[in-house]
Amino acid sequence: MSMPKIECSHIDKCCAAAALLQSIALEETAISNILNAEGEKLQKAISLDCNQEELIQINKSVENMVDKITSPEIVLKSKLDLIKPILDDCDKKPPKPEC
Repeated sequence: MSMPKIECSHIDKCCAAAALLQSIALEETAISNILNAEGEKLQKAISLDCNQEELIQINKSVENMVDKITSPEIVLKSKLDLIKPILDDCDKKPPKPEC
């Protein structure tokens, strides 16, 4: 696995906030892929005519995963709330060519 590269040659507050926003977007993409896989798991179980007990077990598994995803979502929301004011200030300034 390669190390992430920071593309800004001069890191200022706006560039750092933009990088954080990109990292949040990437994490949200990963979470959406997990949720999509869980939905496909349920669809597959239904299409295979699983019995009621098996469906309940699969549903519990999906519910467990959704519960686990809640914590990272709260953290991502907190990160976004922290960088929003910085990004708002950056919108008022002309963009720097380094970012």
